[in-house]
Amino acid sequence: MAGVATADRVFLALANPVRRELLEILAGRPLSAGELSDRFELSRPAVAEHLKVLRDAGLVADEPQGRRRIYRLTAEPLAELGSWLHPFEKFWRARLAGLAEAAEELA
Repeated sequence: MAGVATADRVFLALANPVRRELLEILAGRPLSAGELSDRFELSRPAVAEHLKVLRDAGLVADEPQGRRRIYRLTAEPLAELGSWLHPFEKFWRARLAGLAEAAEELA
């Protein structure tokens, strides 16, 4: 990843289920803060704080549109995270393949 501080911010942002759900929603299309708040049983200030954490981690971007702010998903940090996780995926795929082979030999 770009740096330890960036990775830490991304992992911190993804550690919260509300923020993960916000990202899933924004993967569909950009929405205003109000539209996002309406999907949760949280106050608007609470949702705004979650959006700030996501923005600080680079996971969302926002732009003013009249009196509203429109939020959209920013994929770059997730792609970097995927690149960082790739060696672990290869490790577990190899382990699971070995387990499958052992199970077939026993059958």
